[in-house]
Amino acid sequence: MQSWRRRKSLWLALSASWLLLVLLGGFSLLRLALPPRPRPGAPQGWPRWLDAELLQSFSQAGELPEDAASPQAPHGGSCNWGACFDTSKCRGDGLKVFVYPASGPISETHHRILASIEGSRFHTFSPAGACLLLLLSLDAQTGECSSMPLQWNRGRNHLVLRLHPAPCPKTFQLGQAMVAEASPTVDSFRPGFDVALPFLPEAHPLRGGAPGQLQQHSPQPGIALLALEEERGGWRTADTGSSACPWDARCEQDSGPGQTQRGETLPNATFCLISGHRPEAASRFLQALQVLAALQEMSPARVLALRQQTQFLWDAYFSSVEKVIHTTLEVIQDRIFGTSAHPSLLWNSPPGALLALSTFSTSPQDFPFYHLQQGSRPEGRFSALIWVGPPGQPPLKLIQAVAGSQHCAQILVLWSNERPLPSSWPETAMPLTVIDGHRKVSDRFFPYSTIRTDAILSLDARSSLSTSEVDFAFVVWQSFPERMVGFLTSSHFWDEAHGGWGYTAERTNEFSMVLTTAAFYHRYYHTLFTHSLPKALRTLADEAPTCVDVLMNFLVAAVTKRPPIKVPYGKQRQEAAPLASGGPGPRPKPQAPAPNCVNQIAAAFGHMPLLSSRLRLDPVLFKDPVSVQRKKYRSLEKP
Repeated sequence: MQSWRRRKSLWLALSASWLLLVLLGGFSLLRLALPPRPRPGAPQGWPRWLDAELLQSFSQAGELPEDAASPQAPHGGSCNWGACFDTSKCRGDGLKVFVYPASGPISETHHRILASIEGSRFHTFSPAGACLLLLLSLDAQTGECSSMPLQWNRGRNHLVLRLHPAPCPKTFQLGQAMVAEASPTVDSFRPGFDVALPFLPEAHPLRGGAPGQLQQHSPQPGIALLALEEERGGWRTADTGSSACPWDARCEQDSGPGQTQRGETLPNATFCLISGHRPEAASRFLQALQVLAALQEMSPARVLALRQQTQFLWDAYFSSVEKVIHTTLEVIQDRIFGTSAHPSLLWNSPPGALLALSTFSTSPQDFPFYHLQQGSRPEGRFSALIWVGPPGQPPLKLIQAVAGSQHCAQILVLWSNERPLPSSWPETAMPLTVIDGHRKVSDRFFPYSTIRTDAILSLDARSSLSTSEVDFAFVVWQSFPERMVGFLTSSHFWDEAHGGWGYTAERTNEFSMVLTTAAFYHRYYHTLFTHSLPKALRTLADEAPTCVDVLMNFLVAAVTKRPPIKVPYGKQRQEAAPLASGGPGPRPKPQAPAPNCVNQIAAAFGHMPLLSSRLRLDPVLFKDPVSVQRKKYRSLEKP
């Protein structure tokens, strides 16, 4: 009985993941959702899923999750990672990719694909310094077969990328080159070496991508519970009234599953299983597992959790051409550096491996969005990073206010000013370090090695905060370490008259951004800002400094899919607070960003990630008519 329960739990987990990945031709990308093959003698572990309460760990007591070992050698003689791929070229700067320029005219779509790769953190313009040489096959677009590059070298350390099946036979031997191809054939695919891509329609979004199209999250009454694909394109279905073995010839008393019409679309069923090229073997497999009986016992809550997982996989890895390409490169990078680069949890839990950079850490506990899932809390100290831009003065009062916080671990002054440094600074109980900036606004979000804490309090030299405001905001951030917590807010909106996004800094009940002139966030977002955002967006922030707040809020919202959090701020300081640094002189009113700032950033992201909120968190008894001595943050009420 225990063995049956274990097999049933495994099948339930696999069926939900197969629903999305196999339909898209997952092959080697199946590692995104499937338990890895255990090493000989190692205990079997199962992945952690989206909803920990509904999807408990499938491992037995005492078992620890294990990640997959290095990929096995591909089929075809002596070709393996040692012979076919020189990993020594990747050990310095990680996976650096050189893209061969197109040899002829290309479509606008392929031009944008090349630009997307060149704007990624993987790209290098030097073929000599590249770990991987990428050839983008244009066969499907031009109708002509791609030619062999001059530096082919038998395909060693090469990747041939085909987003669409090639309409012509191969004109050169692939040799030692990896192939990332849409819907590859079984006889040509080399497991553990090649990468199988989903078949992408011509209209598939280049970047961003639409959310999953799942409308009904729980089983609908009257529809089939299970549909099984047959060899020639038909589907056999069974509903909740069928017996436990409808595909078994001996179950003659059962009326049997229904037969849907052949076609391109999936049948209307709660679960659709694609079993491969041998329907008789798949049928015996289903009989052995009694899969229908297991599905019949599944609660609507668990069906919902499984469907949520498929939507996460779609959004994280398959919803745009750019994500498919970047996922391919991440898979190759994991092969090069081993399973420690991305543990299974990072692949299978939001926001996913593309947004959990292994260059920052390989431990989930170091990322802001896994603290709650891991049952941990960030450390109880923060680093204050004060940006002094032109024509700024030393923020002496601000330093004293921040230094008074019991949670402050260090103060960093980022001096991005032409003026010489002051001869002396205020005496503080914690270290004060001055960093010489490069006179760019994007310097504020560089991952400086001197930052020793998880939490960063980002400040502008002209900001004005009290110690109580700092203390309370940090306590709030500790409960929401993946989000931004700030004092001043702004909002985006859709402008029907101009057919684009608008922006307002007016104080309203609703907001979607907090200003980084005074805000708490996790230091990991400095790594994402510097190494994940396209260079064009960072250049935009430097050329239009008022855009930097918008860009940072876009980034955090795209990762967390959550709005920021507002905390109380002295009314008398709101009137004079600047929106963003970079312009000379004090500003009595907030300065809006450049006219096309929000629209330019939204276009680069491919969608609008910002979410609006009306939530403001206040201290207990804040502004209540009780004794002042009973209030912890008494100074917040002072005028």
